[in-house]
Amino acid sequence: MAAEAYIQLDDVSKVYRAKAGQVEACGEINLDIRESEFVAIVGPSGCGKTTILKMVAGLQPRSSGSITVGGRSVDRPQTDLGIVFQDAILLDWRSVLDNVMLQVDIRNLDRATYEPIARHLLELTGLKGFEHHKPFELSGGMRQRVSICRALVHDPPLLLMDEPFGALDALTREQISMDIQRVWMEKRKTALFITHSIPEAVLLADRVVVMSPRPGRIVEIIDIDLPRPRKLDSMPEKFSEYTGRIRSIFKASGVLAMD
Repeated sequence: MAAEAYIQLDDVSKVYRAKAGQVEACGEINLDIRESEFVAIVGPSGCGKTTILKMVAGLQPRSSGSITVGGRSVDRPQTDLGIVFQDAILLDWRSVLDNVMLQVDIRNLDRATYEPIARHLLELTGLKGFEHHKPFELSGGMRQRVSICRALVHDPPLLLMDEPFGALDALTREQISMDIQRVWMEKRKTALFITHSIPEAVLLADRVVVMSPRPGRIVEIIDIDLPRPRKLDSMPEKFSEYTGRIRSIFKASGVLAMD
């Protein structure tokens, strides 16, 4: 991986102003993410995980500090990226393929060039044969796979994922985790993944950023030294060591109840 950071957050904070007063979501965030690196941020609800992702995307202004992506300061919404949210947010009147191609249509890109890319992404995520189905004909997991393909079809250098498995059942979460890993290993996008799940963070990431309760601070950044591809049914002992280490951090901060 490249030595220089593709994403840099330097002493970043976010304070929300409400009628009841100011609420500090997160602060003192210092994080470098290298090009083609997969970084997961894990922490309790309200610790500012999603706020960090939105600030990187330029969808939420920071209160202090600086953020750069690809060497450029983030001071407005970024367009050279793909975002996957918790809800798939598909257009009911468009087919699966046309939902994926929505990025292409909005950006006025050449459909003939990008349709083969869209079809390949659908095949990678197990959706070959469903190109002409409508969203109401798909399961929740299938709809979320469509949203992942849509985020990647225009070949962005950066992929942001905000708890993309949050609304899915456990078995579907595991399968889509494998889909994301497969796509990432082929495309090698710089990826920032927000999650509450410790096992998912360790399974997918090169590094896991562990956050404290609000106001969110980075407690520790853990390098995940596990070979790829990773499979939940055949993970080495180090997988349990990593998840146990993160749980210990949360127990120490009172996020998890002590035994």
